[in-house]
Amino acid sequence: MKLKNFLATLLGPLLFANGCGALLPVFAEEPTTALELKATAPVSGDGVFLPQIFASTDPLPAVRLCDAPAFGKNLILSRDAIAVLIESNAPAVGVNFSGADYVKISRRARTLGESDILGLLTATLQNNYVKDKGQLELKLTQPWSALLLPDEPLTLDVSELPSLGVTPNFIVRFTLRTTHETLGTWTANLKANVWREVWVASSQLKRGAAPEKNLFARERRDILNLREPVAELSFDDDSLELSESVPAGVPLLARMLKARTVIHRGQRAEALIEDGALSIRTKVEIMEDGAPGDYVRARNFTNRRELTGKVLNEKTILISL
Repeated sequence: MKLKNFLATLLGPLLFANGCGALLPVFAEEPTTALELKATAPVSGDGVFLPQIFASTDPLPAVRLCDAPAFGKNLILSRDAIAVLIESNAPAVGVNFSGADYVKISRRARTLGESDILGLLTATLQNNYVKDKGQLELKLTQPWSALLLPDEPLTLDVSELPSLGVTPNFIVRFTLRTTHETLGTWTANLKANVWREVWVASSQLKRGAAPEKNLFARERRDILNLREPVAELSFDDDSLELSESVPAGVPLLARMLKARTVIHRGQRAEALIEDGALSIRTKVEIMEDGAPGDYVRARNFTNRRELTGKVLNEKTILISL
């Protein structure tokens, strides 16, 4: 009896005596999570989730209770309606909560200003139209009225663009969407630049000159204003020459290069005449300049007859009968 009294004194409320005098443990009831219903709850288009409408002493599971309202609309849920949603979607949470009598649910919103819309337009037009031609830069030529839109990731789809694509000045029509909805269609008047490093003549270059690296400098230019393709030049390639004179400071365009002339007017060369298995060689006088692959006129030294042949190299043309 003394031992029993000692244990009761030592362990206090953790033990109690049953009807037979035996000591039994007493366990405290685990505290439950305290839920407090919020008066307002901003949500995204993904839906209404449990942690969005309740303030809680403990983390709540991200259980979806219902659809979110359309953007610009409100959804008002009473305590009874919320209890039904919890019983259907998260019964383990329980329906005992304090707080507001109802919650007003709305969509999160943000303002889409000029810099935001230019960022979306630039990214879309760069990826889908300009691609690797250069770095696109856009400016609005008319004021842009800020838009109030969902504070969610936006997708911009181009619905109408000029047939020539991105030009120095153009109009684009586009649609904005979230993951769940289409927000509307807008039109923008734009000024565009596409910046790229190109080869520029360092000094006046003459027609027929070989394009050597020391004759050019690398500069950043707007290729949209050039209106012609720029030259993609490898200075290890000695098969090219300038097809026209290039003034100092002018970018090198694709049309300014051609295959290097290897055979010249007035030059004596050999004509290889082929007719099936028959092959004959004869001397001819070249009557016009030509590069490998070009067709040039030539005159037979023996009978003065004019022939047309394909330039093979600096000494030979091929004539097929």
